[in-house]
Amino acid sequence: MKKSTFYIVGRHAVIGALKNPSRRVIRLFLTEDSKKKINTENQHINLLKDVSLFYKTKKELDKYCSREDLSHQGLVAEIEHLEELSVKDFVNKNLNRNDINLVALEEVTDPRNIGSIIRSAASFNIDGIIVKERSYPSESKLLYKSASGCTEMINIFQVSNINTTLKYLKSKNFWVSGFDGKSKRDFTEHEWKGNNVLLFGSEGYGLNFQTKKNSDFLFHININKNVESLNIANSASIVFHYLNVKKEKS
Repeated sequence: MKKSTFYIVGRHAVIGALKNPSRRVIRLFLTEDSKKKINTENQHINLLKDVSLFYKTKKELDKYCSREDLSHQGLVAEIEHLEELSVKDFVNKNLNRNDINLVALEEVTDPRNIGSIIRSAASFNIDGIIVKERSYPSESKLLYKSASGCTEMINIFQVSNINTTLKYLKSKNFWVSGFDGKSKRDFTEHEWKGNNVLLFGSEGYGLNFQTKKNSDFLFHININKNVESLNIANSASIVFHYLNVKKEKS
């Protein structure tokens, strides 16, 4: 069955797609200068092999991202969606591991936040991100631009129901840890052993009642008491970095 296609823009997003052997790039629209930069910066690999190239001026490329007011940096690509790996398939392929860290995003909808979380997750070796398929803007140019090529480096699991997925993971010996500003427990006081799901709620109202009930633990991030809260992408990045350092030391 033929997959649907969509457009991404920007240097890191497009080059990330070109470097991913699992991603099919249908067409690449680029300026002459952009081609020269790609060839200069990637002399040991021909990223443009087997890709249909269409040379455009910067002004011609502007039409692909004028709505979102994004900078295309001389590169626009039409790509196919990746083959989706289910959470169950991932778990079955990693039955011998006891150090998995997954992230679950409940009703997080801002493409910039999601893209930033993807970038941080890839940077700090998170194993995958679980998103609600109805809330996940899977063809957002802004998401891909914010992720800076990291959508190609991490598993993204689209599920119909976050709570059902959490219950399944708990049955497979995952600990579910929700992050809630009202929690009394600092996340750095936790031992963080075994397989974990890091659960973050929406930008507006956080975790809902049912997902809190499905959490084994609730934590907060200790910040200056004069600051009301952190942006969700910043919060996630702090947690990912902490757990990555802890894993590297163990």
